[in-house]
Amino acid sequence: MRVGEGLGERSSGALFIVATPIGNLEDITLRALRVLKECDLIIAEDTRHSRKLLQHYGIEKSFERSLYRGVERERVEYFVQKLKSGAKIALISDAGTPLISDPGYELVRRAIAENISVVPIPGPTALITALVASGFSTDSFLFEGVPPKKLKAKRALFERLQNERRTIVLYESPHRVLDTLEVISERLPDRQIALCRELTKMHEEILRGKPSEILEQLKSRPAIKGEITLVLSSASVQEESEEASKDLELSVVEHVQKLVAGGLEKKEAIKRVAQLRRVPKREVYEKVVGKNARVRFLQ
Repeated sequence: MRVGEGLGERSSGALFIVATPIGNLEDITLRALRVLKECDLIIAEDTRHSRKLLQHYGIEKSFERSLYRGVERERVEYFVQKLKSGAKIALISDAGTPLISDPGYELVRRAIAENISVVPIPGPTALITALVASGFSTDSFLFEGVPPKKLKAKRALFERLQNERRTIVLYESPHRVLDTLEVISERLPDRQIALCRELTKMHEEILRGKPSEILEQLKSRPAIKGEITLVLSSASVQEESEEASKDLELSVVEHVQKLVAGGLEKKEAIKRVAQLRRVPKREVYEKVVGKNARVRFLQ
């Protein structure tokens, strides 16, 4: 959209993906405000939450239907029909940029498939805000979304990230952050972490240090509140090399057992060991399970 171009100049429907503040209501662009005022319909994840933002800026819009996880797939068709009939629709999430660990992907995908214009309206997102404040390298980074809830899957995630050479960004809830820090302390004890809580809000806080240090700080508090973004420093060449060398001193069976104990499925552990040792996968499998089951495993 060109500077000064109004939504009314578009003869066909369009879906606007509008970023909204992650906390401080002043963090919204003039363009985002104009789109929200001029569009025919706003789709929100939680209409009660989003209504406060609209009221703050005097935007009078009604929400026909919300779009949250669990109803996303079934409501997409309704909104697509609105777009095809010429409606200009703004998609917002509870906070930040829509689709970043939030619903909306199915709607955008369908809009593109129907040749409906999709217009991004950029703005705040917690992952970039935390990344640039972390003090870690921003040249290359990996966003892993929200860690799994189950302990085994959580351990498998951080086992996989042990040798990650990029800065890692994750979202976590205050209710599960202690469990996640426990696992990070086990799997990545020497990493530096920036725990960013309540970014852009009155009680904004950034804790920096090793996982165990931050874990102890949080454990000493009566309660943990607010949205949390975790940023982990990348693995150093030395750290990666030392860890790999230690694992290669183990027998093949012990190496696989270590990865399985860390949360990986046996099949994935065998594949990982084969890659690290640069040997055929069948060779590792035969040592762990035996030749007779090899054919079924490799299929």
